[in-house]
Amino acid sequence: MGRWIGIALVAALALAAVPAHALAGSGDESATRSYVRANYMLVQAASSKLKTAEAAIANLAQRITGECANAAANSPEDPDSEQLSNEVIGAIVLTAYHTDVPAGTRFVRATAGLRWSSRVLTNAVQSYVSKIRVLTKLGPPNVCGDVRAWVASGYQTLPANTVRFDQQFMPNWVAIGELPNGLTPFERPDEASVIRRSGQDEYQITETEANAGVSTWDQVMNTLVLQP
Repeated sequence: MGRWIGIALVAALALAAVPAHALAGSGDESATRSYVRANYMLVQAASSKLKTAEAAIANLAQRITGECANAAANSPEDPDSEQLSNEVIGAIVLTAYHTDVPAGTRFVRATAGLRWSSRVLTNAVQSYVSKIRVLTKLGPPNVCGDVRAWVASGYQTLPANTVRFDQQFMPNWVAIGELPNGLTPFERPDEASVIRRSGQDEYQITETEANAGVSTWDQVMNTLVLQP
C-alpha cells in the first residue's frame, strides 16, 4: 500500500510541475487554431470593405445634413446631449460594421462554442464574441428623429430609443479583430503568418476608424449643433 501511495504522490508532483498549457494538450490548440482562423477571416473581410465603409459613413453624414441640419441649435450641454452624442458614435460605427454583416455572423458562428482549459481565456474570448454578436444585430439609430424628439420636449425628455440604443451599443462597442494574450501559449508556429497579417489588418481598420470615424462624428455634431 505504501509503495502505491508513494507512486501516486510522485505522479501528482510531476503533474503539478507541468505547465497548464501543456496539460491542456490538443484541445486548447484546436480551439486556438479555430479562433485565430475565424479572427483572420473577420479582419480580412473588414479590411477589404474599408473603402465601402468610408463611403457609407460619408453618406450618413450627408443624409443627416440634408434631413436635420441645425436641429439641436441652442440646445444645452448636459447628460442628455452626451447620450445623443453616443448615439451619433453608434450610428457611425454600425454604419461601417453593417457593410458586411455576414462576416460578423460567420465569426460568431465559428467561435461561439470555443472553450479553453483556462476559464479566464474562455471568458475573454466569449465576451468579445458576444459583443460582435450584438453589433452585427443592432440596427443603426434614427439620429435625426431622436434629436428632434428631444428638442420638441424642450430638452426635458430623452427619447426612449436613444436610451435603449446607448444601453445596447456602448457596453458592446469593440474594434474589429481581437487576439487575447492568453492565446499565445497555444499558438502553433505555422499560424504565425496569419496572426501577423491579422495584426496588420486590425491596425489598418483602427486607423480608418480613428480618421474617418472621428472626423465624421465631429462633422455631424457640428451639423446638428449638438453639444457633446
